[in-house]
Amino acid sequence: MSIIVFVEDWNNVFKKASFEAVSYAKSWADLAGTSVTAITSTHAQDPGTLATYGADRILTLSLSATPFGTAQQLAAMAEEATGIVIAGTSFGRSVAPALAALANGSLSTNTTSIPSSIAPVTVERGAFSSKGIETIELSGNLPIVSFVPNSIGIVETHGIGAVSSFDAAGTDLLTVTDKTVASGKVALPEAEVVVSAGRGLKGPENWAMIEELATVLGAATACSKPVSDIGWRPHSEHVGQTGIQVNPNLYIAIGISGAIQHLAGVSASKTIVVVNTDTEAPFFKAADYGIVGDAFEVVPQLVNAMRAFKAEQ
Repeated sequence: MSIIVFVEDWNNVFKKASFEAVSYAKSWADLAGTSVTAITSTHAQDPGTLATYGADRILTLSLSATPFGTAQQLAAMAEEATGIVIAGTSFGRSVAPALAALANGSLSTNTTSIPSSIAPVTVERGAFSSKGIETIELSGNLPIVSFVPNSIGIVETHGIGAVSSFDAAGTDLLTVTDKTVASGKVALPEAEVVVSAGRGLKGPENWAMIEELATVLGAATACSKPVSDIGWRPHSEHVGQTGIQVNPNLYIAIGISGAIQHLAGVSASKTIVVVNTDTEAPFFKAADYGIVGDAFEVVPQLVNAMRAFKAEQ
């Protein structure tokens, strides 16, 4: 018996969420006095690196391209599992509930802590659009935890790291006809810094300065729902209650009023900085730091200041 962790890869490469998932599993396994088994794709580059974060056994298989097929494959290992960990990425959030149904497990989604106890497994999770935190007990046969990326952190705790192949069938209920993987950008769910903008930028042609600030900060770019709805930015950048929920160390909101739906998706950010000309913008009430000013004047100054700071390092 062991803690099983599904380790997702992006275009055959492990990212922060991958290592965070293994770190989570290792913390849980230490508490339960057991080992960590990582399951990942045969196409992932250097699966042995997962041992750095606590994986004792690493099983590679030809993963299904769809969430339900992947859930079926993971369910084949359910009898060997003390618990299962899945990162709450876009793909992982679809896998977890299907796996819980197939394996007759109890599932905690939007989890923000490692288990505080194991009899029963007790964790904290975001509730009421992340405005509150609730403590829940997983009393079912198989506890399954889907955690919020960038909420747990990465810890290097070396495991045995024995790599072997594994085979399990998965039935796809749909066919993936095209899959485009973005490159050269920081992925929103795992970004530690996010620069987001709204209709205050007045048009898509003005987004160059947002991208420039993001580049200087090593940040991901995001936008409000109205911006993606009118086609200024892709829907993949929409953060909020109905978009991607983020948990960065720093969230910079530029020209966004701060509707409650947007705040619900970013409220878990460690530090929020708001730039807006409207002193009554609701976002200022949620901000740690606020700048009342025109984005077209403030953002270039921020870019110049960051470049000057980096030049001194």
